[in-house]
Amino acid sequence: IGFWLTHLIWLPFSFTVLFETFWGAVIFIPVIAIKALMWAAVFGLSVRKPLARAGLWVVLEYLTSLGPLAFPWGFMGYALTDAPGRMLASAGGIYLLSLVVLGVAWLLSVLWEASQRRPEVFSRHGIALVVLLVFWLGLWGWRLPEAQQGDTTALLVQGNLNPRSGRWDVAPEIYNRLSAQGVAAHPEAVAVVWPESSVLGPDLPSPGTAWLTGRELVAGAYLFRPGERFGSNSAALLTDGRITADYAKTRLVPFGEFYPFQRELPQVYSFFFRALGFESDLRSQTPGGTYTVLGRYGTYICYESVFPSVSRIFTQNGAQVLALVTNDAWFGPSFGGLQHFQMGRIRAAETGRWVLRAGNDGVTAVLDPYGRVMSFIPRQREGFLAGRFSFLEGQTLYVRWGDWAVWVALGMAALGLLYGRKTPIV
Repeated sequence: IGFWLTHLIWLPFSFTVLFETFWGAVIFIPVIAIKALMWAAVFGLSVRKPLARAGLWVVLEYLTSLGPLAFPWGFMGYALTDAPGRMLASAGGIYLLSLVVLGVAWLLSVLWEASQRRPEVFSRHGIALVVLLVFWLGLWGWRLPEAQQGDTTALLVQGNLNPRSGRWDVAPEIYNRLSAQGVAAHPEAVAVVWPESSVLGPDLPSPGTAWLTGRELVAGAYLFRPGERFGSNSAALLTDGRITADYAKTRLVPFGEFYPFQRELPQVYSFFFRALGFESDLRSQTPGGTYTVLGRYGTYICYESVFPSVSRIFTQNGAQVLALVTNDAWFGPSFGGLQHFQMGRIRAAETGRWVLRAGNDGVTAVLDPYGRVMSFIPRQREGFLAGRFSFLEGQTLYVRWGDWAVWVALGMAALGLLYGRKTPIV
């Protein structure tokens, strides 16, 4: 409870500010309770069995990324986001990083228990302890290749809009103006990237727009397809002002873009819709069906950046660079947006791709294939960023083999539960 209260404290703060009512914080209570109970189950099943605990922990992290209530937040592996050793993710993804962190904890518990039972032989275990500590320090002292600028320039635009700004009607003017200014200052830019939901489909630049001539635009936009009442949260690729490819967001935000079990709980949803000032018949958006690569751009949208499988599939499907279009304004002034940004850095390390991140009010940044922040715009500021990147090919071990670390964790859990030695809790 203490961990999740601290880690997700931005949730009630953001929602209360966003909806201007205390009802915006109500969802915080069940989220904390569910998260705490799931981890309590792991700890309860693995009392005095630390190997099983480490394995079950990683398996539970994986399970929280599945299903309609998926909320893959707070993974242990993100503790290595600022460590060069995050590059282990290129072999096994975020779940391998979690396995490393928890594996080190497990080995420390084994060494501690051994020293308590037989202090006279601790010197032998002391060697193992030194090796373990050297390995851990090595994750932080890992020498990455010297940072190199890419050979291509993209212009990332940040309009600094938020749900309470009242400026959405002028969003097309803002993004067109900033794009024109950016292209004038950086004519070498071959692509322009606009954030999630920056404009409606009809407001996308038309053929003949001067700053777009000879360039590609990757834009987050609401596109209206036949049979869709609300439109789809999408990304579109425009070449010389014409849409040549589009992608509809596949992993939608529960309780934000779709409402789990709405048919089964209509009265409950009606109550909260009224309390928050929504339409009483508000319906879920329609998710996309396939992970369509936009030309050479694997373009994923906002919440999808916390799902390792999304960027992995885009890379498998031929993406040579990843473009994340996001609207983190709903996080408000809390640190939730920064958590979202830091988690997204691991996607670069997992896939070995540059990441072009365009946020409505930040963080707008360019990440290299090692997860390093090469350039960025400060949050809550209107502007543009001319970032250097490269189109890359090839696949990391993680892209090819996927979440094999979860199977290792499952094996650890099984061994720990069936044959693990019952050692004192440390």
